[in-house]
Amino acid sequence: MYTIGLDFGTLSGRAVLVDARDGSEIAESVFDYPHAVMDECLPSGKRLPPDWALQHPQDYLDTLAHTVPAVLKTSGIDPGQVKGIGIDFTACTPMPVKSDGTPLCFLDEFADEPHAYIKLWKHHAAQRQADQINETARQMGESWLPLYGGKISSEWFFAKLLQIVQERPDIYAQMDKFVEAADWVIWKLTGVETRNNCTAGYKAMVQGGAFPANEYFAALDPLLADVVDEKIGRSFAELGAKAGELTSEMAAMTGLPAGIAVAVANVDAHVTAPAVKATEPGIMVIVMGTSSCHILSGTELKVVDGMCGVVKGGIIPGLYGYEAGQSAVGDIFAWYVDRGVPPEYHRAAAAAGLGLHEYLEREAAKQQVGEHGLVALDWWNGNRSTLVDVDLTGMIVGMTLATRPPDIYRALIEATAFGTREIIEALEAQGIEVREIVAAGGLPEKNALLRQIYADVTGRSFKLSGSAQAPALGSAMHAAVAAGIFPNIQAAADKMGKLKDEVVRPIPDNQAVYDRLFAEYKLLYDYFGRGGNDVMKRLKAIKHEALA
Repeated sequence: MYTIGLDFGTLSGRAVLVDARDGSEIAESVFDYPHAVMDECLPSGKRLPPDWALQHPQDYLDTLAHTVPAVLKTSGIDPGQVKGIGIDFTACTPMPVKSDGTPLCFLDEFADEPHAYIKLWKHHAAQRQADQINETARQMGESWLPLYGGKISSEWFFAKLLQIVQERPDIYAQMDKFVEAADWVIWKLTGVETRNNCTAGYKAMVQGGAFPANEYFAALDPLLADVVDEKIGRSFAELGAKAGELTSEMAAMTGLPAGIAVAVANVDAHVTAPAVKATEPGIMVIVMGTSSCHILSGTELKVVDGMCGVVKGGIIPGLYGYEAGQSAVGDIFAWYVDRGVPPEYHRAAAAAGLGLHEYLEREAAKQQVGEHGLVALDWWNGNRSTLVDVDLTGMIVGMTLATRPPDIYRALIEATAFGTREIIEALEAQGIEVREIVAAGGLPEKNALLRQIYADVTGRSFKLSGSAQAPALGSAMHAAVAAGIFPNIQAAADKMGKLKDEVVRPIPDNQAVYDRLFAEYKLLYDYFGRGGNDVMKRLKAIKHEALA
């Protein structure tokens, strides 16, 4: 028996065909989104304002049409042996649609309207709306706000919806539904509209199975008074449940049998936990890619300043699932490699037969800890946790005329590790135990220096995912539960979850130096992040004025 997991990422989607008996990954296929991230212009060439990040829903359909047939062909198995399919997604990535699920951007009259497209998780142009959501909640004494660390992010669901209401009320009037892209794909696969409880809980302010009261939404904007009943809905589907069955239309597109089980959608980071056997309290899973998400299950409900949220059953049924994260990690390294490395390093990497990332990693690994004399703030895309402020920007302190590209590359890796340590310490300060850490995603898979730096900075041993496609594996595991192959996700994790034998342990001498460097990071973190000096925000305001 087999299942398929699909992981819809920031730049690509990937499918993995998995043997449900033991988690063996039989075949995989990756499809790069033709529209990628639209942060400069729409397909028509229409320019986008600063801080926008959109996607095109056609890319998700094309992912299904390319990757699923590809894994079936590569594996050579009989499609009739596939019993279920599951998906995970970046979040919060919502979209406006008509009542039949047609995205507004598919309609000719809206093809050139930015608000008709999907707002990707890293769309930050709704910060003003997020500020309003937070201030209104404080004024009204909303009890749910502390469960999101005291601040709703501009990346989250209602900030993006409120931006549409305030900037294009006509488009708000034309949409019948505002839905997570994850749930939209499930809708397309099954013909059944569902709202998964994971994105609802972490991204849409649902606590205890309920949204905030209508009076709260009316206080934000009168147009939102009945938004839940008019545009969203109050039913939520549990993780691991069957959302529906594959339609004949989607069966023809994918090559799978009609009627197989389709699991309720999930979030990419959260679905990774069972894939790395993290089904017990106290195991932090860090999914590292373009950004990083830190998830952890616990037995008690705690309030942590600056966390992304805590939801009962949001990761593992019966446990409180905590989420935190960093808005940019791999994106920072990619920015530097793409825009800041001089030609001689490109030539040296080519001569060594290495990619530029690999070459800089090799050179940076030759250094002693602290040798470069730098410390950086990892805010190239704002700060998700623990400051929850997208208007913060990156910084490197200590550069001289002798500073080299490997120095900067290493300092950027260290900065992201310091950001992770800040998250761990915030959780532990509230009595939430972090017993062990498991790393997953492309970065720890490829970068040995990064793995060691994270262990040294946090002072903890790192276990590593046994799958290079852990989110897709996790989605395949949820598909196995939805298909009735396993009674619950814990049982699926026991048979299908995977860890590598390798464990990365902290080096005491390195750890001692990193403790000193982290103290410097903390000084900068608090000074620039907590109002001591708002120069980053002032500079950003001047930038926006210049571009207006």
